[in-house]
Amino acid sequence: MPLPVRTELLLSAILSSTEDAVLSFALDGTVQSWSPGARHLYGYADSEIVGHPLARLLPAGDAPAFEGLLRAAISGEFPHHETSPRLHKDGSAVLVQLTHVPVRDDHGHIIAIVENGASLASHSVESASEEHLKLLIEQMPMVVWTTDKELRITSCLGARLRGAKIRNEELLGKSVYEYLKCQDRHTTPAVQHYEALRGVSSQFEYKRNNRTFELHLEPLRSPAGEIIGCIGAGLDITERKKNEEKVHYQATHDALTGLANYREFLDSLEREVRRGERSNRSFAVLLLDLDELKMINDRFGHLAGNRALKRLSEVMKEQCRATDLAARYGGDEFAVLLVDGDPGMARQIAGRIEHALAARREEPRLSVSIGISIFPDDGRSVQDLLETADRELYQRKRGTRSRVAPARAR
Repeated sequence: MPLPVRTELLLSAILSSTEDAVLSFALDGTVQSWSPGARHLYGYADSEIVGHPLARLLPAGDAPAFEGLLRAAISGEFPHHETSPRLHKDGSAVLVQLTHVPVRDDHGHIIAIVENGASLASHSVESASEEHLKLLIEQMPMVVWTTDKELRITSCLGARLRGAKIRNEELLGKSVYEYLKCQDRHTTPAVQHYEALRGVSSQFEYKRNNRTFELHLEPLRSPAGEIIGCIGAGLDITERKKNEEKVHYQATHDALTGLANYREFLDSLEREVRRGERSNRSFAVLLLDLDELKMINDRFGHLAGNRALKRLSEVMKEQCRATDLAARYGGDEFAVLLVDGDPGMARQIAGRIEHALAARREEPRLSVSIGISIFPDDGRSVQDLLETADRELYQRKRGTRSRVAPARAR
């Protein structure tokens, strides 16, 4: 199975493939990146320009205008398209058509500017570059599309996404609504398209046909800077999400029983305490201890002990509700978080677990001791609730041992 291609690697491939002069600079005017096209157009190698002021490319009279561009970018706006002379390394002037695109942080603030420069004397080179770029995009495992202001799809490039039942060329002229088979403008990703028409960029995950996609949407602007539609890019991240979910499951669940592990139980209990404080709702905590596990291990072996732990975990899954959290607390100890549980429900669930375990005919026969605590009656903190349930558990366990000991003496 091919590994998923990271978006930044795809963009890096695009930048390195074009013959345009693509560069980026910080808001203090310092050059941050420099493409092969920029080296060809201006004559500077990466090492000669990266980390230095972009002002060395500007004729003396253009310095104030460039400083105005930086001030405008800091305030959040700047011209996106302009024609301006630039200086080659040998001192000659080059007339360049410039396009500026902001780089924003997670809060929407502009932190850098990407500049694309094309020499007005090299239209034939530009045409060849565009054809090469189109060929490259058509083979990428992603889709790039544009729409007009009515959200009709005006172009669609890239390899067709896995699971898509329609070819890219068949999308042309269709609206986003037709593709989504809905008319609700508040449905994702239709709502993000409307936000792009208002100048808002977005990045989000979208699920369709059992696949997960990472989508990017931006406003599409005319050479004059007017928003004329949307431009979007979609990357299939289904396999990556499956791997992330698998890693998360392994980090939060016990490998032997499949129940939540100690850390996941505590984290969930802490969240439930906070929710209970806000909503004044009660919930219950059950602590369970499998009786005589050491005896089972000594007499029947550790594999039998592991099977006993799994038998108890199966009973817990069967008797708990879907909203409850069953966990292996550690060793022979287990726990259940009963969401919105009251004392009556807690005792009912505890009794069902005890009876279901006793009803199983496998050998060795199993029993369990259970302690209960209720929020907020038995405490308003994780520690208080666990200590209350633990005290009741061991009171019950001592009672079980006192009943079993005379029987063994006989």
